[in-house]
Parts: sequence; structure tokens; C-alpha cells
Amino acid sequence: MGEQNISREGSDQDKRRFTRAVLNDLRALEMMIDRGLIESNASRIGAEQEMFIVDKDYGPKCAAPAMLKEIEDPRFTNEIAQFNIEANLSPQLFTGDCLRRMEEETKEVVSIARQHAQAHNSNIVLAGILPTLRQMDLTLENMTPADRYFELNDRLKALKGSDFRLDIRGMDELSVTHDNFLLEAMNTSFQVHFQVSGEAFVNMYNLSQAITAPVLASAVNSSLIHHFRLWHESRIAVFQNSVDTRSETHQGRGNYPRVQFGNEWINSIVDVFREDISHFPVVLTTEFEEDPVAMVEQGIIPKLHALMLHNGTVYRWNRPCYGVKDNIAHLRIENRVLPAGPSVIDEIANSAFYFGLMTGMSQGNFDISEKMRFTDARNNFRKTCRIGLEAQYNWMGGDSISARDLIRQELLPQAEQGLKSAGIDAQDIERYLNLIDARVMQGQTGASWAIRSITEMDEEIHSDEKVRGIVAEMVKQQVDDTPIHLWPLATVSESLDWRASFSRLGQFMTTKLLTVQADDSIDLAASIMEWKHVRHVPVENEHGELIGLVSHRSILKHIVQGKAFNDQTAISEIMNDNPTYVHPEMSTVEAIQLMRDKKLSCLPVVTKGKLVGVVTDYDLIKIASKLLQDYLSDYEAKESSKTEEN
Repeated sequence: MGEQNISREGSDQDKRRFTRAVLNDLRALEMMIDRGLIESNASRIGAEQEMFIVDKDYGPKCAAPAMLKEIEDPRFTNEIAQFNIEANLSPQLFTGDCLRRMEEETKEVVSIARQHAQAHNSNIVLAGILPTLRQMDLTLENMTPADRYFELNDRLKALKGSDFRLDIRGMDELSVTHDNFLLEAMNTSFQVHFQVSGEAFVNMYNLSQAITAPVLASAVNSSLIHHFRLWHESRIAVFQNSVDTRSETHQGRGNYPRVQFGNEWINSIVDVFREDISHFPVVLTTEFEEDPVAMVEQGIIPKLHALMLHNGTVYRWNRPCYGVKDNIAHLRIENRVLPAGPSVIDEIANSAFYFGLMTGMSQGNFDISEKMRFTDARNNFRKTCRIGLEAQYNWMGGDSISARDLIRQELLPQAEQGLKSAGIDAQDIERYLNLIDARVMQGQTGASWAIRSITEMDEEIHSDEKVRGIVAEMVKQQVDDTPIHLWPLATVSESLDWRASFSRLGQFMTTKLLTVQADDSIDLAASIMEWKHVRHVPVENEHGELIGLVSHRSILKHIVQGKAFNDQTAISEIMNDNPTYVHPEMSTVEAIQLMRDKKLSCLPVVTKGKLVGVVTDYDLIKIASKLLQDYLSDYEAKESSKTEEN
């Protein structure tokens, strides 16, 4: 859980003092490692469960603040957005029935969250990315009101100097800009922690880097951003872009992004922190220990608040972590790549696979950096994010092998051996690893299930209805804790209220727009209207900003008045250069009233001056037609009921 006691509006001098505190903490850590003060006789595991809160129609609901006031459980905390909630699971000694106890506790916290959500007419969803989430939900009004998040947003925006941009190309293509870092709130994870000794840290960390790709390949669960079919683990791209503070100049120089896999095998944990301190400026400050080095000299183990806060703002997918309990320091590897869901049983199976591989491969008495090129480990990870189990890897010794074959033929046996050597109960080993094997053999991950589900739905069904059908099926299967390889494809059930997909303009506006510019000829606008059977064409400038609207009536009026109609007549001469426009968040009822009052048949939809969509009277007529069908169906049902009674 992130540090919440954050200082806001600190002066430059405060930030310099805090940077010095970070450096002092690093010196203290180096001293503790050199003196053997890091715990080495215990191995523990832990995890963080992040969740989405959805309303009765499966869209995001900002209920976390109210829920957290009612949940009397210190394991729960807030996340960046008010539609997210997190639970921190108890550390477990890595032996015996620890995985089963982790599963039981995960089910417990999800159940607690679900019970409190239902009191607010809501539910809980485990998803890497919630398909019903839209860009218009990612506003600062929906951010958790905590100093940490406001300060982080302000500092990251100041460092970036421009809007954050997200470009992802999969089966579909998505390209958006966003004015705050709440893009990060699109993601939820099941982050696992593995405690290791100071002596073994370097080798274990490098092993974690090497196995991250195949472990993730079996666990991908984030292929949809709304109805766009993108990477199998789109969380990776979303997170990297949501906090990417590099300007174009810095990107051109090859500066590292704040979210990263890494650039080379490590030689010491101190080197990791040195690199992060060197490349990434302090963005948050808090209270810190004045002299951690002196504390170590006195036999007092410092918390290293400054170093850990800075570490929490550099997002390595395998992050080194430091902690203290009962005046004993320990080191952990936090693997951040695993998405939330699809079901709790799937999350624990993913964790078992990871912990087993870490243990099994570490017993091989070899240095992974001598067996595998780091560039191969990183490229394997990138391929996995894009295509999941279909990835082809360069593995140890330069061998080329598919993710599926590598997992089933080599890695599952190694994970099994690792879990056995740790003393994990035999029935648990079989149960969890068999789930991974079945999932990989059938090729049904959460990502592939979602892509197949939305692809096989009727093309006539509106996209917002499709993704609500998908989330509805997710909730159903998660309540039963069905493993993903047994999930049926999602469908759009008649029990879903179709009206929920048409409550705000941003849900159903036309986004694939045909536009013209002011200096184009009106002949072009007329031709577009004829070819595409539309009556309005928006006019935008080279920056995508709305500057006008040309209609078929304005063209007819131009002709009726006997004015010349040729390629020399510019659209600027006939367009409405001050059109009424609206925003995606506007309710459909308000839009209908506006169009009625102003006798409009087309409403351009604008965000920050940029044209993002169009709503026409034809769109509203279709909605009215569906309402009429519902009314007639209800009426016929009532009349039929009366007839039967008579």
C-alpha cells in the first residue's frame, strides 16, 4: 500500500532536503546489506488484491470512499480512483498450506468488498481493465480525494509538460490523449510479493525478470479497453503511458520511462536504487528519518521512509522492496505484472506458478545472466503483452520455443519441483498447476475469452451493450469462482437494461467521423453527404478543434439563392461557424431537450475544444423506437395476463 502521509506544495528546498534523505537511506541500506542485517532464514509470500466497483448496470461506480468508511478491516485501503478498492493480504510463510490460506483470505476480502458494495447497489469485478470503463469516467472528480494522488498528478503533469498520450494497436486501434494521470486507474492487479535473503536477492530478481513473460502469458486478462480489442495485456501499455513524464526531447534522447521492465541484469539491489534515483526526480515528499546511518550504528533498523516513497513512484514491473518488522529488515520482490482475475482460483494458480518457478529455477545453481540475454527476456515480455500464449520466445541458450510449449514441457515441471522443495502440500500443487496446464492447453486465458466473446456477438448489438454483457458474465463466473478455462463465451442477456447504454452521449455518439476543413470546397461536403447518407458534416481545423458545421440545408440554401456552386466555393462561406456543441458526459435527456429547444438535428460532441463525436436526431429516434417497443411489449404482456385471468 502506498504512503498516504504526503506533503503538498513543498518548496524546492523541501524537495532538495528530501532528495538528500533518499540518498542517506540508500547509504543505510548498503550498510545493512554489508553487515548481514537483512533477514535470511525465512521465506514469505504475500499479495495485494485490487478490485473494480460497478453499479447495477456494470459500469464503474465511485463507491469506495463510502465503503471504506463502513469496512472495519485494516487490510482494506483506497486506490487512485473512487471506483477502485484494494486489500492487502497477510504475509504467509512459504510452506505447507500457505497457498490455500492465501486463496481463502483472497476469497474472504473479495466477499467482504462484495457485501459492502451490494449495500450501495453495486458489485465487485476482478479484471485487469474494466471493459465498461470509458475515458469520460477518468476525471479528477472521480479521483480519490487524497493528497498523495493530487500531488502525484500535479508533479507528473508538470514534468510531462503536455497531455498524456496512449496509442495501442491490436486487432483494433486506440489512440487517445488525456489531461491527467487517471489513465492509471484503468488497471487493477493481483500483485505478489516474494521475500528473499540479501545474499540471494540478485539472482532471484534476475530470475523473476526471466520468468515474467511465460508466467504472464498464461495469465493475460486485459485485452479490451471498452470494445476495442487490443493487447492481451493492455495494462502494460496503459500504465506506462499514464505516468510517462518524458517530453518529446527526453524520449528522443532515449531517457527511461517511469514504468519499465528494466534495461539489463542487475548486479546488486543498491545499483537498482541508484539507477532510479539518477534517472527519476523526486515527485512526492513525506516525513523521514533524519539519520538512518546512525540508527544502524545503534542497532535500530530504520524504515527508510524516503527511499521507499521514491521507490513507490518508479514502477518497475519487478520492483525491489524493503520492509521492517520487529526491528528485522527484509527484502522482497514485488511482481506487478499479474492482472486481477479472472477468478480468485485463477489468481492463486498464477501465484503458485510464479512462486514455484522462482524456487525451482533458483535451485539449478546457475546464473541466469550467463544463460540468457537480457534483451531476450525483455522482448519475450513485450511479445507476451501483445499476443499472450501465441508468443514465440528466445529462451535459454538462444532456443526458440512457443510460450505454450515452454510452459507445458519445461516450466510447469520446474514449478512443481520448486513447490515440492518448499514443502507445499501435494494436493495444492496438483490443484493449482493443473489449472495452469488446462488453461494453456485449451488456449483460453481471460484475454482470449474476452476477445472471442465480443467478436462473436451480433454486429447489430451496440458496443456498450456488448461490454456490459461481458462484465455481467464475469461477475457471474467470479461469484461461482469458476476457473477461466471453463467459462462459456459471454452473450448480451435480455435481462440487461439496454437503456443503461444510452444514458450519456459518450456511450453511443458516433466517433468514426467524416469531417472537412474550412477551405475545402462545398462540393466535397455535398459528395460526402450523398455517399454516406448523412445530413451534417463537422468542420475542424488541423488540430482537430471544432470550428463549424455544414449541413445539407445550408448547401441547398446556397443553391436556391442562385449562388455559384463550383469547386471555388469554400465551406467557410456557408458553414455555421458557431455551432451548438455538447460534452460526452451530458445526459441523453438533456441533449433531447436542448435539440428540441433550439430546433437542432445534430450535436457535435467536444472535449477540451477537440471534436470527439456527433449525435444526430436519427440516433435519438432509434432510442425512442426501442423505448416504444418496450412499452408495447409491456402493454401486450399486461393485456395477455388480463385475458388469462378472465
